Amino acid sequence: MEQFTDRAGPVAAPPDVTSVMGRMRDFQSSWPPVDGVAVFNRVYLTVTETVDRRITGGAFADRAAAAALDVRFAERYLTAVDAATAGRRPPDCWRPLFQYRRHPGVRPLQFALAGINAHIGHDLALAVVDTCQALRCAPPELEDEFDQVGDLLVMLEEQIREDLMPGPDLLEVADPLTHLLGSWSLERAREAAWSAARVLWRLRDLPLLAEEFRQRMDAGAGLVGRCLLTPCR
Repeated sequence: MEQFTDRAGPVAAPPDVTSVMGRMRDFQSSWPPVDGVAVFNRVYLTVTETVDRRITGGAFADRAAAAALDVRFAERYLTAVDAATAGRRPPDCWRPLFQYRRHPGVRPLQFALAGINAHIGHDLALAVVDTCQALRCAPPELEDEFDQVGDLLVMLEEQIREDLMPGPDLLEVADPLTHLLGSWSLERAREAAWSAARVLWRLRDLPLLAEEFRQRMDAGAGLVGRCLLTPCR
């Protein structure tokens, strides 16, 4: 099996992207399609499958680093699902999605964007730090992989919006969903996640301060998620 190679030499074996996708497919088969978490899961499974194809196809210069970031990113979502399923409290960023997942007044696009917001607004920065620790490198050495995954997410977000748009009523300025859709940007969230990752990396020797920063980031993403899930019908 291929080994990770960082600038200091070989480290751990690469994580298994296939097992991550398997868990997402298991979720999909056990949740009804209209379930809000299932809506996000479908979107995220598509993203993960696309990233995996790009990694396998050689689109990333450092395939091992890209796989490590991809899996550690996904594990944050899987851990949140496990917590909610077991009756434990998931991170604040994920709580609105689990709380509103069966609300009839929330549209599929809102569920998808709320999940993306939680994952980008909180999990991505932590995944970058996790990956850097595993590979014994600093965030700047992962920037190319981060940017390539981010560019792919932006492209897929456009497709998601097209696929989940509820209809021509979105063209009406008075439609509340029109305002919600314009209130959040994946590109801005991605930029904030990179800044947060760099801050957390600098704070890694100050665990209490790092945890306070993480909690505030978590709470902020949770607040945005709750706004994105405002019932619109």
